[in-house]
Amino acid sequence: QVQLEESGGGLVQAGGSLRLSCAASGRTVTNYNMGWFRQAPGKEREFVAGLNWNGNTLAYADSVKGRFTISRDNAKNTVYLQMNSLKPEDTAVYFCAADRAGSVVRAVSAYDYWGQGTQVTVSS
Repeated sequence: QVQLEESGGGLVQAGGSLRLSCAASGRTVTNYNMGWFRQAPGKEREFVAGLNWNGNTLAYADSVKGRFTISRDNAKNTVYLQMNSLKPEDTAVYFCAADRAGSVVRAVSAYDYWGQGTQVTVSS
């Protein structure tokens, strides 16, 4: 079993930056694809960014491309999401997820383990 815990969320002004962390425990996620998703009030959970086990394959939602960067440190069993040039529309609860198999995918249903989420609020 894998437990995921997000941290680093908060309130930031538009144009600011935040760095989210996702620490895994219970089992190493070295061989897992990892993803970040977000869910705004009244909206479905959506893919933000993902990367494969060694970080060589990356994927981003069009809405965050060029502003967000996903990375991982397998020695620390941790995944990061650096968010720059934040916009009010980035406001959401951000979730970390782990996928045991396959290539980097964007579907919520493909991921096996989820964290509880961390709130990101961007003020205008």
